[in-house]
Amino acid sequence: MSIFKAYDIRGTYPDQIDERMARKIGQALVVFLKAKRLVVGRDMRTMAPSVQDAIIEGILAQGCDVVDIGLASTPMAYYAIGKIPSDGGLVVTASHNPKQYIGFKLCRKDARPMSGDTGIKDVEALVRGPEIAPANHAGKRDHVDVKADFVQHIANFQKGIEPMTIVVDYANGMGANESPAIFSKIPGLKVVPLYEQLDGTFPNHEANPLKESNLDDLRAAVKKHKAPLGLAFDGDADRCAFVDEEGRTVHADLITVMLARGMLQRHPGKGIIYDLRSSKVVAEEIVKLGGRPVRERVGHSFMKETMRRTDCIGGGELSGHFYFAENYYTDCGVLAAILVLNQLSQEKRSLKKAADELRKYHPTGEINFKVADKDALMKAVETKYSTGKIDHLDGVTVTFPDWWVNVRPSNTEPFLRMCLEADTKQLMEQKKAELIALLGEPADH
Repeated sequence: MSIFKAYDIRGTYPDQIDERMARKIGQALVVFLKAKRLVVGRDMRTMAPSVQDAIIEGILAQGCDVVDIGLASTPMAYYAIGKIPSDGGLVVTASHNPKQYIGFKLCRKDARPMSGDTGIKDVEALVRGPEIAPANHAGKRDHVDVKADFVQHIANFQKGIEPMTIVVDYANGMGANESPAIFSKIPGLKVVPLYEQLDGTFPNHEANPLKESNLDDLRAAVKKHKAPLGLAFDGDADRCAFVDEEGRTVHADLITVMLARGMLQRHPGKGIIYDLRSSKVVAEEIVKLGGRPVRERVGHSFMKETMRRTDCIGGGELSGHFYFAENYYTDCGVLAAILVLNQLSQEKRSLKKAADELRKYHPTGEINFKVADKDALMKAVETKYSTGKIDHLDGVTVTFPDWWVNVRPSNTEPFLRMCLEADTKQLMEQKKAELIALLGEPADH
């Protein structure tokens, strides 16, 4: 598969992405953006320093200056790209992928993400094309430390958080670079940290909180310390997962509702964005709060562009990405955590109670199917349920009054992904069985 994905550039090191490839990508990015100045950061992976140096070499060779912010989570890099006058930038990261992966998340000016539709395919064409001639004069590289500014910027969102002890699993990822300093600025908040040493080999578990088994250590620590909740960051800290006092996962669509309450208090009537895999309780609650529910296809670059276009104050995706117009329209795991703590403290409710009140329907969660012909099977779903309301925002969604299903092709892997929700558990199980009969046995993924 190509390293040039729908939302970023990603592959294994050094066979798919090495320093030579990084240098070419740097050159191509400058040519595509006609950039004069770019911001560049990197994560803690073992090869990230040399890959960052190589992509910066490519940028400088094209006469473009570089603001090197060094070690940075993806949210901190977005903050720097939004705040520092520049034509865009990138962070060297492979997010939650295993240790052998490296990659790049790219932005245009104002931290607007580049996707396959808005530049990544153009960069790929330039990389695959003829050798790009260097500029007459090389750019210059400045080292700028933005960490203290970023820490203060995020800490400023805290408001009235009650004294409590929480557990945070950093998974040896980039959350540990900045979040401890942010949490330490909140009076009365004590953190029991797990795996807070930066380590690009991920010695304890994968930095992917969507995989339930990766939350086992967090669940155990929450129960041991009788904490009201636990947080888990992914490798580059743009996502955050939540577990309640019993160690039960609180899925991101329910967290989106909790965030919406605070956002719509601060900005009444604004839009709240959510992805089409989310429970129908999300749109129902946004309407009750006086907001506008805005439904979008899966993927951070689509969500961010639609947020700007439709005047959304924020929102979230089932994958644990939460978005904030007040933070350059970007996603930030630790900001989501702080705003949830604000909300729970204001409402004087536990995470468990707040989540249980929203668990009105019965979702399957996302189920993956490894299939040869994705289009044929999506068509088969449409044909079987042709009496429902059908839309094609992302794959195919069929909606009936008492249940709905979305089946969409993965942008990054050879899977069809299915999400289904029904008003009763019995109906959910019945429809799930029907769809498995149609799509085949789920893949172990």
